[in-house]
Amino acid sequence: MKETLKDLKERRSVRAYKAEQIRDEELERILEAGLWAPSGMGQQPVVFVAVQDPETREQLRKMNASIMGDPDTDPFYGAPTIVVVLADTGRPTYVEDGSLAMGNLMNAAQAVGLGSCWIHRAKEEFESEEGKRLLEKWGLGENYAGVGHCALGYAAGEKPAAKERRPGRIIRV
Repeated sequence: MKETLKDLKERRSVRAYKAEQIRDEELERILEAGLWAPSGMGQQPVVFVAVQDPETREQLRKMNASIMGDPDTDPFYGAPTIVVVLADTGRPTYVEDGSLAMGNLMNAAQAVGLGSCWIHRAKEEFESEEGKRLLEKWGLGENYAGVGHCALGYAAGEKPAAKERRPGRIIRV
């Protein structure tokens, strides 16, 4: 429990990554943690697409940056691996299930010594025609929605310091 709490307390969103690709063992451990996230009624509607191919990563970058309104930026902060978290919209808890999976991915990244960051706009990406073509290419139907992207890599520099926790957020009755 001590190590788990330490990882939870020290995890921060990383917004600058080294170009070096993460090791397969690290990615496998992170994806395994994602698979074990809780889901509504144990239905496991979440799918993970681990993107390390530079061409696909660039395609996702362009799609995300376009939605963001800044086509020249890298919304993934240079992270060499992007895990796209998708969930089957046929489940009423698909957003919550995907969010829990994202949390597991980020906490597992901390545990194996990697940086991570939740990147938004996946919903809009996979509602687009280009996004629907990617879903088809990956063997998924249009009933999958983007929940988020988990940027993964080795942090370039120090992780940001933790902010003080706001008081008054625990109520016991």
